[in-house]
Amino acid sequence: MNRQVQAVIRVSSGNFLEMYDFMVFGYYAAAIGRAFFPSGDEFASLMLSLMTFGAGFLMRPIGALVLGAYTDKHGRRAGLILTLALMSVGIVAIALTPGYATIGLLAPLLVLGGRLLQGFSAGMELGGVSVYLSEIATPGNKGFYVSWQSASQQVAVALAAVIGIALATELSPDQMNRWGWRVPLLIGCVIIPALFILRRTLAETEEFAARRRHPTSAEIFRTVAANWRLVGLGMLMSTLTTVCFYMITAYTPTFGSTVLHLANNQVQLVILCVAISNFVWLPVMGALSDRIGRVPILIACTLLTLATAYPALVWLVAAPSFSRLLAVELWLSCMFGSYNGAMVVYLTEIMPRDVRTAGFSVAFSLATAIFGGFTPLIATWLIHATGNKAMPGVWLSVAALCGLLATLATLSIQHEGQEHAPPALAPAVAAPRAAA
Repeated sequence: MNRQVQAVIRVSSGNFLEMYDFMVFGYYAAAIGRAFFPSGDEFASLMLSLMTFGAGFLMRPIGALVLGAYTDKHGRRAGLILTLALMSVGIVAIALTPGYATIGLLAPLLVLGGRLLQGFSAGMELGGVSVYLSEIATPGNKGFYVSWQSASQQVAVALAAVIGIALATELSPDQMNRWGWRVPLLIGCVIIPALFILRRTLAETEEFAARRRHPTSAEIFRTVAANWRLVGLGMLMSTLTTVCFYMITAYTPTFGSTVLHLANNQVQLVILCVAISNFVWLPVMGALSDRIGRVPILIACTLLTLATAYPALVWLVAAPSFSRLLAVELWLSCMFGSYNGAMVVYLTEIMPRDVRTAGFSVAFSLATAIFGGFTPLIATWLIHATGNKAMPGVWLSVAALCGLLATLATLSIQHEGQEHAPPALAPAVAAPRAAA
């Protein structure tokens, strides 16, 4: 097997576990809510579970800064092995914690602790993998290489969906609520040793190893703070990616069952199709961005999402069916895969070299913590508060507007950088135009 292909598989392995873990929790939020957050009100129980799902994202910016600085100082390989270890502890804690009926208040506290640890580690995982892939990419193929970071996540989504379909077929709803939801988590625990073997053999990137000096943590923090405008724009650009992704994956089981009242196996089949669709669009559009540039794709996708998100949801809820849900989600999958295929590599290019991991991770993690991770919670609340089942489309439109305005603003910063060339920003703003 080609050495580059081996490196892509090894570095993406932990990214697979991170997304698998997050998806499983989202898919079985209702059952997890009943197990750890019992309440006489079904809506309250679900909301507590979704709040715990979202709480993991609140730790992402902290993990992004702390672990991102560690990775920029000690190396890509060291940082990625550390995040995999932390992630593994989190999934084991949630999988093995007894329910509220067995150990009382300790149960939700342990689950919350596991989610916070997962969020802390995931804060750097995505940025670390993206930066690693960008640094090993062959000339002219950076978009294609970096796209496999997100593509590996789709394998996790597909696996979780296949397991969900099998469980829905073999187990009764009562069995799923009592213990069936633990099965996917335990499967995640079983594959951890194999992922460690893959990532342990990861080599350091030549670009990082060739540097004569690596910044201290204090220097990294100062540089990230000095580029706050760029980090903020990166956060807004990442908003569409995170909101759209969690809407068409983690929120779909809740939306399909509690809002559209579709069968669970039908909803899981839709998620499987979405994962396959994402897997196809991401590398294709990443490669296209290498040919025509990142910005044209970013602008086109944000405009199309703005124009179609809410009308598509209105059409879906007017006559809920498997075919309509599949059609809407495949369209949103096209928007997600196309936008993300160009956006992630663009974000690695606009960040200063010495803080590339920390800057990318902080920007993406803030977007996930503030917007994307709470999408299931926000969408559920919007429907409950307004009575309009299509309101998730409005939330997605807001995310698309953030992405459009931020993309246009980065072009302004790039123009300023070329005119004034401040030392911390000059290397960051030159790359996107060269890539385009």
